[in-house]
Amino acid sequence: MSERDETFEGTLKGRIEAILYVAGEPVLIRDLATALRVPPGELNAALKELRDEYDFAQRGFLLRIYGSHVQLATRPLYSEDVVRLLQPVQKQSLSQAIMETLAVVAYRQPVTKAEIEQIRGVKCDYSVQSLTAKGLIAEVGRKDTVGHPILYGTTDSFLSHFGISSLEDLPPLPEPAADDAAPCDEGGELIP
Repeated sequence: MSERDETFEGTLKGRIEAILYVAGEPVLIRDLATALRVPPGELNAALKELRDEYDFAQRGFLLRIYGSHVQLATRPLYSEDVVRLLQPVQKQSLSQAIMETLAVVAYRQPVTKAEIEQIRGVKCDYSVQSLTAKGLIAEVGRKDTVGHPILYGTTDSFLSHFGISSLEDLPPLPEPAADDAAPCDEGGELIP
């Protein structure tokens, strides 16, 4: 690597920080690469270095990389101090019905509204509409069946909201309890 390349590499991190600081919101990694005029591989390496540097130094902020987005965020370790100063308005939490709908989408995606309703056993028009408005789920296509119903899936905002990098970070579903098993007669045979 030449001296010029090393200097550029050092300034690349500063350029990334400047954009993410001003943006405040999550930024698509491909848009960041375009704005900085760097190849994706070089950008990804710089992002990982920044993330590791912030974590090692326990800086007041961290670099969140989730899905296809990247964002500067307050380190949770220091959140109480920030809350004491700013006393932010409490965010409205998600209702039980909305959380159940979101869980179905997260674990079964892509999924139609009818499939969600079949699993939950209740109508979910409001929950789907609310989750879509909050940007936690989105239309990801149409099912190749009669009527071509909308298929829903989670978004990068979902990943950010729950502080995970990918759907693989979701906790595993619990195994069904023995009580939930199909009924058997005394000999252990399934009852039809």
